[in-house]
Amino acid sequence: MTDQKVSCFQMPLHYPRYNKDDYEAMPEWKLDCLFREYGLPVSGDVGVDYKRKFAIGAFLWPSQ
Repeated sequence: MTDQKVSCFQMPLHYPRYNKDDYEAMPEWKLDCLFREYGLPVSGDVGVDYKRKFAIGAFLWPSQ
């Protein structure tokens, strides 16, 4: 058997429909749920500001 890395990224049926203002005001627990739903690894002792920036970078197009 070979060593294979398995990605946990999942593309849910619906892409999140939040805008930048939504992410900037979103509570930490909701960001955590969103990351978990999409299989995005945000772990360790990171602050809510980092999580908000991560969500903005991951889910918004530059034009948004």
